[in-house]
Amino acid sequence: MPSAEFRKVGHQLVDWVADYLTNIEKYPVLPNVKPGDVRRSLPSSPPRHPEPMDRILADVDRIVMKGMTHWNHPRFHAYFNSSSSSPGILAELLSAAFNGNAMVWQSGPAVSELEEVTLDWLRQMLGLPQEFWGIIFDTASTSTLHGIVAARESLTDLRTRELGMVGRSELPKLRAYTSELAHSSVEKAIITLGFGMDAVCKIPIDDQFRMRPDALAAAIAHDRASGFRPLCVVATVGTTSCTSIDPVPAVADICEREGIWLHVDAAYGGSAAIIPEMRYVLEGCNRADSLVVNPHKWMFVPVDLSVLYTRKPEILRRAFSLVPEYLRTSQDNVVKNLMDYGVPLGRRFRALKLWFVLRYFGWDGLANRLRDHIRMAKEFAGWVEKHPSFELLAPVLFGTICFRAHPAGMDDEPALNALNETLLQVLNSTGEVFLSHTKLGTHYTLRMAIGHLQTRESHVRATWELIQRELKALQA
Repeated sequence: MPSAEFRKVGHQLVDWVADYLTNIEKYPVLPNVKPGDVRRSLPSSPPRHPEPMDRILADVDRIVMKGMTHWNHPRFHAYFNSSSSSPGILAELLSAAFNGNAMVWQSGPAVSELEEVTLDWLRQMLGLPQEFWGIIFDTASTSTLHGIVAARESLTDLRTRELGMVGRSELPKLRAYTSELAHSSVEKAIITLGFGMDAVCKIPIDDQFRMRPDALAAAIAHDRASGFRPLCVVATVGTTSCTSIDPVPAVADICEREGIWLHVDAAYGGSAAIIPEMRYVLEGCNRADSLVVNPHKWMFVPVDLSVLYTRKPEILRRAFSLVPEYLRTSQDNVVKNLMDYGVPLGRRFRALKLWFVLRYFGWDGLANRLRDHIRMAKEFAGWVEKHPSFELLAPVLFGTICFRAHPAGMDDEPALNALNETLLQVLNSTGEVFLSHTKLGTHYTLRMAIGHLQTRESHVRATWELIQRELKALQA
């Protein structure tokens, strides 16, 4: 593409993005499409000849937009709503222009060193000790996988790096412990490592949806007596279903006593620790062996950017470092080559967008926005508790509210579940809002996550009014 054309189309595209972010509320949060609608709008074979950019951009409007779920919409309240900020978007553009690849230090000195410095800034903001060293991966699933690999590598007597695990009858069965509400990425990591789902022991939760330390200790004792070898414990700060916080200090006590690797999944809840009065959410995490936090979940960094911190980077390096001759450099003894600390060899310049966001908003600016999200969530929870036809189903610790419709005199559980499932479908079909659900015990639970950069109290209030109105219509 000639420079003049790139400049013209680039300006056009930046204008498009600016208009999109400014006017995003005119779009339905969820698209009104059926499976296959977008696919049928696209040619079945690739173009034989070049096409002009104006035609390509026109098809973004004509085809792509009609099938977009707008995660940047201020009334996107499903899952953990990940909103990207303008400085983060600009950094993505710059990163793509650089096309940097920090395999080894010399292949991207600025990429490598900016990542180390930026993650140290974030470490300070989270209140983690200086011994924690960080590395960026794409998502928490990848970060957790690496944390569990490090846990396996810490069992040096197994010699799994040299000898593997297949066909070795002398190896004990390994066991990983996590709560009933832990993210599915823990099980996926165990499956990927070849241990099988039977290697995951799910620990019961208490009435606040937290892992029970007494049940954890009992499970470990039982497994040791049965010939299992404890591999790791995965505690969670901000469970996906209801954002509960496992009692990490008590879990850390057990792990230290038993000599077990402790990994903490703080992918969602960890970000709240940048607020001084919320730093307690990471209590005990200074004793974890590894910890994951996702700035792309609640710090306005575009997807994807997940950070794995560990107190023992040398174990992570021992698990993954493999340096063929063509990757050796004269600086290897004085630098950290980030390829040595994980599966990926190629590494995008992801740190640039975190650096842009931290500098543009500042620590106080980010903390104030997260603080406001929590305030709005607690206000919404108050409306739910005061309404005779709704009930709160879990404590509101961050920006997520778990609740359901429970009209007076309607106590049949299957009927309540059916009502709430229908209510969710009706709400989302309006295009005005997007909520998701979970199951807490036997209860079909509505989840409303408040964490978008542009979400204001007026949006939250409008969603609450919509929920009440649609419930009344369903009852009628």
